[in-house]
Amino acid sequence: MPQGGQPPGMGPSEPDKAGRVMLVLRRFAPWLASIGRLTRHQVRFTLLLIGAGWGTLRESLRPNSWRRPVIYEFRATLRQVVGGGFLSIVVTATLTGLMVVSQAAYWLGYAGMAQMTGSILVSVLVREISPILVGIILMGRSGMLCLTEIGMLVLGGEVRGLQARGIDPFLALVMPRTFAFTVGGFTLGMIFSVVSLLMGFMVAHASGAITSSVWTFFFNVLGAMTTWDYLIIPLKFVLVGFFVGLGACISGLTVSSNDTMASIMPRGFARGIMLVLVVNILFMLDF
Repeated sequence: MPQGGQPPGMGPSEPDKAGRVMLVLRRFAPWLASIGRLTRHQVRFTLLLIGAGWGTLRESLRPNSWRRPVIYEFRATLRQVVGGGFLSIVVTATLTGLMVVSQAAYWLGYAGMAQMTGSILVSVLVREISPILVGIILMGRSGMLCLTEIGMLVLGGEVRGLQARGIDPFLALVMPRTFAFTVGGFTLGMIFSVVSLLMGFMVAHASGAITSSVWTFFFNVLGAMTTWDYLIIPLKFVLVGFFVGLGACISGLTVSSNDTMASIMPRGFARGIMLVLVVNILFMLDF
């Protein structure tokens, strides 16, 4: 009998198999660890966003969550979002209306398809372009300010001070700001849609591309909207505002001691733009 007491013709013993398996695992362990760290780093923000979004909705349904400091934070953020972004929304809507509405009316009339003006404007301008531009303005004008404020509170230790006093930073900072962005996104979205259509009509009417009255123009636009449009378009503005505000707050709360404003702001802006595009792409795929 050979050494080790193993009969001839038999395979390797169980200890030998286990040793080989451990040797292979040790050889590939650094590669597996690198893949795991990369995967966890990439999905960390997404998982935080899902959890924080559910927590925001759940906590908002509790009356005890809306105490006086939380309501004050909500009102202050809402004034900043709507008041600070109003002028940018009006200017952007004016330029968009001049480009999209007037050109669509001119070329559709030139092609003999003027009756399709309402449906084209609803599909292209109100449903697709408006939520993206409103989200970008929200992120650049108010989201970056919210991200900077919360990030500075974390780096300065004020958030730890709130926790030491028994105040939940999630209820005090994230929830009211997120809902302020939600209301602000809907408000600014409606303003953007009306102003862009109105300014585009004025230019097209002055150039002769549209000969009907403003009431007939808006009646045609509303008549081109389906039942789903009356639900989808406001819901897009609401969700864009919700995720822009939530993403800015989460990005601010998750900064580390090694972060600076030079690293926080580009990362937060890129995440906000990604969320705006994801919301619009999901609606485009489903509807």
